[in-house]
Amino acid sequence: MPVSPADSGPAVALLRGLGAADIAHPGGTLLAHLTRVQRQLTAWRARPALQLAGLCHAFYGTDGFPEALLPLDRRGELAAAAGAEAEALVYLYASCDRRSTYPTLADADGPFRDRFTGLSHIPEPQSRRDFAELSAANEIDLARLDPAFRDEWGPELLSLFTRIRPLLSQPAWADCQEVLAG
Repeated sequence: MPVSPADSGPAVALLRGLGAADIAHPGGTLLAHLTRVQRQLTAWRARPALQLAGLCHAFYGTDGFPEALLPLDRRGELAAAAGAEAEALVYLYASCDRRSTYPTLADADGPFRDRFTGLSHIPEPQSRRDFAELSAANEIDLARLDPAFRDEWGPELLSLFTRIRPLLSQPAWADCQEVLAG
């Protein structure tokens, strides 16, 4: 059964208001990338909150894309536009200290280090799966559009997604193999 697309109107309006349509990003603009990530998650039948998190995943910057659209003291604005669950997923994604977290991400008790606070915690299984799925959608979008990115990072990303395979949906895993191994 297909999953309905999330109502992204308020989040898109906030993104536009904060200049996401004017920020250069591989494949065009940041807004274009975020929209593609949301579409990818929708195609993978992600629930609406995860779709919205895909659309909004760069609001606070990330370990790989430091430019933030909102400071953390304005998290309520994103929660109002995308919902509290999607905002919490965006924060989780943005806060990830990848170097510390990725090695044990697939472990149920693997610590997740918050790069904003320096603290570690153990995410719930659903949050861990959502983080993995969002990570795959983000990296797959970049690898599809940019052969140089795929050549440089594809093997490392395929290794990561192979390691965290139990956290990924079957459609996400199939796309990881197709895009990153090809």
